[in-house]
Amino acid sequence: MGTDDTDGIQQDREGPVRECKVETFLLDRYAVTNEEFMHFVKETGYRTEAEKFGWSFVFYQLIPPRAALEVQQVASTPWWYAVGQAVWFRPEGPQSSISERMDHPVVHISWNDAQAFCQWAGKRLPTEIEWEYAARGGLEQKKYPWGDELAPDGKHRCNIWQGTFPTVNTEADGFLGTAPAQSFPVNGYGLFNMSGNVWEWCQDLFEKNTQTGNAARSVRGGSYLCHESYCNRYRVAARTSNTMDSSSGNIGFRCAAQ
Repeated sequence: MGTDDTDGIQQDREGPVRECKVETFLLDRYAVTNEEFMHFVKETGYRTEAEKFGWSFVFYQLIPPRAALEVQQVASTPWWYAVGQAVWFRPEGPQSSISERMDHPVVHISWNDAQAFCQWAGKRLPTEIEWEYAARGGLEQKKYPWGDELAPDGKHRCNIWQGTFPTVNTEADGFLGTAPAQSFPVNGYGLFNMSGNVWEWCQDLFEKNTQTGNAARSVRGGSYLCHESYCNRYRVAARTSNTMDSSSGNIGFRCAAQ
């Protein structure tokens, strides 16, 4: 687990490489989809934290033109806008819909929301060790779930940013935003999109010694917004975090079980 590669992000504590033991576990082949989350909501009446807060973060190029007048730009990361009524079933705000994206990963999901779904489904979130073990697909110390080359034979294997972030995305992989949850070839364990598409929540606290109630939890895998120049975290060993009640248009999850 981990990496000593020069691409590793030291402040995220990706290294050093170390041996870890993991018991047998099950992991969903792909991230929870809009359709699956809709079934959960219909059965339970659950409201996500983005719904309760009344807004969530959306990448600026995905916001419908008319809605762009009713949003607030984030000063520190100007490609993110706080969009009112942006929620899982309206990913870009009131003028958007998931009707043509039922097989895409659900987004605008907080760690707490993911926990609620897992409890309903009789599952749980994976640990970071489980997630990384699964993402490697049986390979050892390779950069990506399929090997060390990002686009072997010129073929895209994941949904990330191509071009110049955050202004020009050539969409060479076919997508500006999310891709269907079962896109691109699977890894050696038959898992889809362990790199790119959407960040995936894990059980773990990002800082092991943190005890605060809304402490940051680990997210893995990178997203459609990751680019080598900005967020080179679609590598298997990469990790970052977010607070438990945070949501955005590029955070989803998949479930694990014993």
